[in-house]
Amino acid sequence: MTALLGASAMIFETNRLILRPRTMDDFDDCIVMDKAPGVVDYIPGPWDQDSEHRAFVRTRINAHYGDGLGYWSVFAKPAPNTFMGWVLLIPEDGVGPDVEIGWRLHPDYWGNGFASEAALALVPHAFETLNLPRIVAGIDQRNHGSIGVARKIGMTCRSKPDGYDVYVIENPQRSDA
Repeated sequence: MTALLGASAMIFETNRLILRPRTMDDFDDCIVMDKAPGVVDYIPGPWDQDSEHRAFVRTRINAHYGDGLGYWSVFAKPAPNTFMGWVLLIPEDGVGPDVEIGWRLHPDYWGNGFASEAALALVPHAFETLNLPRIVAGIDQRNHGSIGVARKIGMTCRSKPDGYDVYVIENPQRSDA
């Protein structure tokens, strides 16, 4: 994995993927992805109300989450203009104090290890560049695909009572994690 510092933001590359900061150019692709069957089944949000959904995505794309944090759109190297989905490192629930890692791909790209590969690109950034003590992911207990991604990137489960499990990976270089 390599990280390239562009003019204003970080771009990550893996063996198969390019991750670049998400912009309004990705807006329509994000909406289409969210409407694909199965994509947001276990994620609370305004997905069924078109105007609220669009406003939510627009707000998320335009928000500043802090230096080194945000959303990255995912593209395959052989098709660098074809949006596959996104990964994120943002304050948990938008407010913190923990930083969450997340991923969402269009179903056309499920089952190929792309989500794990993209998420794994952000882990060294979180720990080595940002020096975060840990990163977390809240995952619905029924979302077996996302649970698999969390485990593949080294996260372990710490349950919450509301039907969501909290997966955590600690920074191995920090003693206060």
